[in-house]
Amino acid sequence: MMRIAVIADPLEEGWPSMDLAAEQLARGLLGRADVRFLRPRLRALASRLPLRGRAAAVAWNADRLAHRTCSYPRWLRRHAPACEAYHVCDHSYAQLVHALPAERTGVYLHDLDAFRCLLEPARDPRPAWFRSVARRALRGLERAAVVFHSTLAVRAEALRHGVVDPARLVHAPLGVAPGLGPDGPAGDGQPGDYLLHVGSALPRKRLDVLVGAFTSAARARPDLRLVQVGGTWPSALRRRLDEAGLSGRVEQVRGVPVARLAALYRGARLVLVPSDAEGFGLPALEALACGAPLLASDLPALREVAGAAASYAPAGDLAAWVDALGRLLDDPGLLPPRRARLDRAAHFSWARHADAILGAYARLGRG
Repeated sequence: MMRIAVIADPLEEGWPSMDLAAEQLARGLLGRADVRFLRPRLRALASRLPLRGRAAAVAWNADRLAHRTCSYPRWLRRHAPACEAYHVCDHSYAQLVHALPAERTGVYLHDLDAFRCLLEPARDPRPAWFRSVARRALRGLERAAVVFHSTLAVRAEALRHGVVDPARLVHAPLGVAPGLGPDGPAGDGQPGDYLLHVGSALPRKRLDVLVGAFTSAARARPDLRLVQVGGTWPSALRRRLDEAGLSGRVEQVRGVPVARLAALYRGARLVLVPSDAEGFGLPALEALACGAPLLASDLPALREVAGAAASYAPAGDLAAWVDALGRLLDDPGLLPPRRARLDRAAHFSWARHADAILGAYARLGRG
């Protein structure tokens, strides 16, 4: 069998979606390839100091930067086994290609956000040191023998910016985590209906639109609550919730086990995905797989994943989101049927993801 190294983000980075993609790929390849799973720990150096607030955040980011640019590449040069193929699971670690045989290395391109400061500097201005790090990762992506992408929307953007030769691009959509499905307990154990958002607090996730739409809907619905999984409220949004008297109707949690996440999806009145940019939108797919109704931003990637099984509102348009959310809460009959949601989710699986990646490396080996 072909020996493939699956190169993952360190767990200490705290990116559940990246961890899921790496681990599910490794499982999907078992029995069909000789899989070597590579994931060194991120050593705490500066972040071990007794710091607080902004200083602690700066120290943590310094450790991350040192790991990405120095420690991880050095570790790979010393410890990576001889393999027919090397698969970097996260494009933000594409600089690792420089430490590997590029002609046998692939990178999974989830989106182009890590390179936005170089491709669209006016949209994402960054300091010189950040652009330097991004440039080394982009050059690693450009050197890779194959670049996988989650959606055709990501492919189109990569081609528009001239990042990758189209001959090296391979479509390998993501799947749904085991345990996320329509059968099982539903809800969060509290009385009343709730809206659900799953994702980080990155600016593109538009938690401001989430909070604004919820605030409007909650005024007329005293039992409606909001559950947010995965992020941390920016201080401005915490103040907005406090001023609106809604802090007690909002719960934000992290590190949720799959069984609880599935129950949250199943019991949600609506799952909201108000992002203004997505490469795939894994929470949208997970919601559909659990049979949950979905209101998402009208983005090409989210349309590609959810199709006609979701309802949509214009990205970043708070007034439109307030209107769409109110209409769907007042008239659930406007939502696509549950059967359509489950059928749409069934188009995606980690087995197909692994098939696409294994097939690309097999073709590379024959070439």
